[in-house]
Amino acid sequence: MSTLLHNVIAQTEQVILGKPHQIRLALACLLARGHLLIEDLPGVGKTTLAHVLARTLGLQFARIQFTSDMLPADILGVSIFQRDSAASGNGEFKFHPGPIFAQMILADEVNRATPKTQSALLEAMEEQQVTTEGITRPLPEPFFVIATQNPTHQIGTFPLPESQLDRFLMRIQLGYPDAQAERGLLAGVERREIVARLQPQMQAAELLALQQQVKQVHASPALLDYVQAILRHTRESARYVHGLSPRAGLSLLAAARAWALLHGRNAVIPEDIQTVLPGVASHRLQSVQDVQTSDGDKLARELIEAVAIP
Repeated sequence: MSTLLHNVIAQTEQVILGKPHQIRLALACLLARGHLLIEDLPGVGKTTLAHVLARTLGLQFARIQFTSDMLPADILGVSIFQRDSAASGNGEFKFHPGPIFAQMILADEVNRATPKTQSALLEAMEEQQVTTEGITRPLPEPFFVIATQNPTHQIGTFPLPESQLDRFLMRIQLGYPDAQAERGLLAGVERREIVARLQPQMQAAELLALQQQVKQVHASPALLDYVQAILRHTRESARYVHGLSPRAGLSLLAAARAWALLHGRNAVIPEDIQTVLPGVASHRLQSVQDVQTSDGDKLARELIEAVAIP
């Protein structure tokens, strides 16, 4: 692992206690140029993790608090008529960019907004641009969306459509901290005070360079056979409503390459695929028996046990 990545992980672990695996999964998602969905109960550190990553990675940050009355223009921006100060009285419409025009977006409680508002993120997440009033405007580079989601059984939530879920490379859950980590939280300094003192451990240009390194991590033909076998199993099995798409396969491979880079390797091994599979697959698969698909570990175990390594 490079010194840059080591420093990023070390600083993040100072704030998010007892979650080393989830921190590395989140960082792997960003290194793979993907968007991250964090689903869990309120109060377990979802928003704090997004803040810490933005400050540690040295990215321009914007938070969007999703509510049921939010409109797409609240995210994308709006054009306002500006009257010319000249005597002629002529004026023009001037576009005022919304919070989406930042390098890292925290879409907080994204499933509390209506599907119409949620759809405002689709073009931005897929094509790194937004189109308003017939004009296409590029978004900053790099560009990430970290969305937090409350469990769908809670009051006032709208389920994310499948097209929206598929834009997230990975979904993770933080869960409750263990006893030692929770004691550190209770006895330590307020998390917001620690976050405010954090210093960037890398710059945006360095992050872009690491993303390029991820693309160079080798995946052997046998490894690609393994990925294809996993995809084929989900499509042919009667266990799932729909199988994994080609985009899911690309996401799985990209996340595995990033995981390998995080661990100082220049080639992907099958264990990398198995490690990132829960985060990549859990929000894309739905059981025909309506089994809880939010249990990514359970789904991953089923796939790992069912598909042999070539």
